[in-house]
Amino acid sequence: MADILLIQPPIRDFYLTAKRTIPYGLASVAAVLMREGFSVEILDCLATRKSKSIDFPVEMEYLKAWYGKPDISPFGLFHRYRHYGLSFGKIAEAVRRAKPFLVGISSLFTAYCGEALRTAETVRNAAPGCTIVMGGHHPTELYESVMECGAVDFVLRGEGEASLPLLARAVRAGSGIEHVPGIVYRAAEGGLRAADPAVMDDLDRYPLPAQGLIDGKFYRRGARGAAVVTASRGCPLRCSYCSIGGAEWLKYRRRSVDSVLREIEVAVNEYGAGFIDFEDENLSLRKPWFMELLDGITGRFGAGRLELRAMNGLFPPSLDEEMVSAMKEAGFTALNLSLGSACPEQARRFGRPDVRDGFERALAWAEQVGLNAVGYVIVGAPGQSAADSVDDLLYLAERPVVAGVSVYYPAPGSADFARCARSGLLPGKFSLMRSTALPVSDTTTRDESATLLRLGRILNFMKLLEEAGRAVVAGNREERREAGARAGRGRTGESFRAQADRCSAGAAADVMAERSRGAMSAQANPCVNGSDLEEREDRHGAGATARSARDASRSETAAVGALPAEPVDRIEVGKDLLRAFLAEGKILGMTPAGEIYEHRVSKRLCERFLAGVSRIGAGRVSLDRPKNRMV
Repeated sequence: MADILLIQPPIRDFYLTAKRTIPYGLASVAAVLMREGFSVEILDCLATRKSKSIDFPVEMEYLKAWYGKPDISPFGLFHRYRHYGLSFGKIAEAVRRAKPFLVGISSLFTAYCGEALRTAETVRNAAPGCTIVMGGHHPTELYESVMECGAVDFVLRGEGEASLPLLARAVRAGSGIEHVPGIVYRAAEGGLRAADPAVMDDLDRYPLPAQGLIDGKFYRRGARGAAVVTASRGCPLRCSYCSIGGAEWLKYRRRSVDSVLREIEVAVNEYGAGFIDFEDENLSLRKPWFMELLDGITGRFGAGRLELRAMNGLFPPSLDEEMVSAMKEAGFTALNLSLGSACPEQARRFGRPDVRDGFERALAWAEQVGLNAVGYVIVGAPGQSAADSVDDLLYLAERPVVAGVSVYYPAPGSADFARCARSGLLPGKFSLMRSTALPVSDTTTRDESATLLRLGRILNFMKLLEEAGRAVVAGNREERREAGARAGRGRTGESFRAQADRCSAGAAADVMAERSRGAMSAQANPCVNGSDLEEREDRHGAGATARSARDASRSETAAVGALPAEPVDRIEVGKDLLRAFLAEGKILGMTPAGEIYEHRVSKRLCERFLAGVSRIGAGRVSLDRPKNRMV
């Protein structure tokens, strides 16, 4: 039993990155509640390996044009739509066991607000007399729509640490709630009363997160525990796509270094954490503070004892050589760098400076000290040119960095959200405000956004081959056709060509001749070498699509139900499909049953990408002695 139950709801999407779902915010709120004398439990509905394949929502049927067929190759995106986490029935059982007088439900992302509201309805049915409160980014910005749900009693806008303890005390005492910071409630005379968002005035006055309420056994990386740390709140930058910098009420504040170090000590010494992810919006923005933090980590825990990451991204101009060296010594394994776009005009539209010089310096320093790097770019934003996005990929192709491609989605509270609203570009449903839904079709169409995602996968695969020292033929077209024909000789190629001819002519069919009924009809069970790509992208923080392809291959195989004739080597499959792409400009996929088919893509963007690859690679890709950063 508990006085207060805090819930992280399940979600529904095409993939889930488990290590990014640690309920840090709920643990932070719980710590304040516990200091005030309340007993608290966290019901983390995502702390389970269980997921269930479900039908596409009606509003997402259009996505079948790009996700309709499974693809077990390294270039696969998404296919199965799934419910991740506990069922709503299990949530009801947990609520009945806990018997709380107050339930707080986290609703961080607008795309998942439907699951949060259904959680509220489930709680109401299971515990009719309890008070239900919803908080997080979505209800902070769009509280009117949340309060349309009769199961929700109150919304708390802003930072829950500063408001939920006061509300809980008022509810328990039966006193008025009007004074609670950030409160939204239904007035007796009708309508809503909404306070300004609550803000923590001094971060160091608040207790450390209640890490003991987090399911540490679930959130592990190998043999070591994992923890999230947030050393600051807010962001002084004003990027047009971001709701954090766009929130005038959310000022940039930092905790003291000592407070952060104490939190890390608790995570390491009491809960066995060996991996720490800093989820700050701008961790490295103030050099003296950041250097003190890095020196403190090295001094207290030893050089390289912990694995550190900043997966939310680092602002490249904030880094210098001394900082990168200190990051390496403290335990950082990679630089997650926010590029946005290498196009100066697009950077200005994003409200960002041109960061290319800082980005390239950071890559050079990372290479000197042995840090991996991933560079994040946004595609598909309103007013953004798809051709410029291809050029962004080619910019990353020439540099020692993995490409992290993110499809733009409208974030309530951001400048671009308001722009989309004015221009009629907002999707008709909240559930479509996610990258996987390709939500905005403007100067970059949905076809082009999907193509850019696949080109990013192709680029990273080529970089993987470079790292592994594997070769793939990419000479002139006749050389590629002959290489493909050689690959197919001596195999059961006739049955394959019959299907390949239906989706791609010429070289694509020849190249894939060896992929017929033998290995390619096999189950896509754990791949022989496919994990190489996933591990590498995971290390670099760009592995969501790799993991989704892996998960899709396994779930699709389970649906087929066949036993593998021999395991599928996704690297070899990828090399064959890459040859076909280089030869014909067509992006092919492969089902678990071995069927080769052509993905729907923008021919124009593929041609632009191939032309750029040709310029960079001088017309030939050979990884025996790589001469450039492309391949």
